[in-house]
Amino acid sequence: MTIEKVNRGFVEVDEGQIHYRACGSEDLPPLVMLHGSPLSALSIEPLIREFGHFFRVIAPDTLGNGDSSPQGKLPVTIPYLADGMLRGMAALGLKEYYVYGFHTGGNIGIEAALAQPKTIKKLIIDGMGLYSDKDRADLIANQAPEINPDMEGTQLLRAWHLVRDGKIFWPWWNRQASGVRGLGLPGPGELHDDVVELLKCSRTYHHNYRAALGYDKRPRAALLKLPVLVTAAETDMLRSYLEEAASLIPGAKHVVGGDPKTVEGLRKTAEVCAEFLLN
Repeated sequence: MTIEKVNRGFVEVDEGQIHYRACGSEDLPPLVMLHGSPLSALSIEPLIREFGHFFRVIAPDTLGNGDSSPQGKLPVTIPYLADGMLRGMAALGLKEYYVYGFHTGGNIGIEAALAQPKTIKKLIIDGMGLYSDKDRADLIANQAPEINPDMEGTQLLRAWHLVRDGKIFWPWWNRQASGVRGLGLPGPGELHDDVVELLKCSRTYHHNYRAALGYDKRPRAALLKLPVLVTAAETDMLRSYLEEAASLIPGAKHVVGGDPKTVEGLRKTAEVCAEFLLN
């Protein structure tokens, strides 16, 4: 397959602008792809390209992430972030579309589908965390620290260590043998890009991340009435929740996705998801 071109644009919303990436021919079915925390849609761009063979992909940066405007009100909730996404897509002229959500993006997809069931045709949730009360409290307290600029430039090191250590450990602050993910480090280019994306939203990203960590998915997921596919890569730290997550959603299917760090894995995920969405 040829490599699909990814374009970029902005759409006006009440808070300012939502930045988005777009891929695929406009005559293909529309698919909105939602990224995870703490980064932006750049983090899923390889998968965006693969989905672009099957869909007209629109991948927004969530308000408060990436190049999108900051959130318009605090405290941030997942329903608010879903509403911002829905308003942005409506401003782009999208009336009905599929949704793919990775981690935090999956939470946003749940709330978007509940808020506008006639807009969201099918939903894919890629990685759903079902934490214990203790684990959730620990994550909320430690996973998304505020990163404020200062005259010593400590924000640069804070962002670097949060991103780099997140590649090595889960959670990123559990720098013990029990936290080792065993995946190794990506190349310096990917690390640099991720740190830059985090620095762009260093003063706002934590609101979204904490909202996602505190989001009680179980009762909300049980209300979904549209077709849902729950997936997770074998290497995903949330893979262990896959079967339980699918069992929460009436009629949901589940499947293990491909390795997002390989061409073959990306293609597998895109093909499995496309088969679910288009059939």
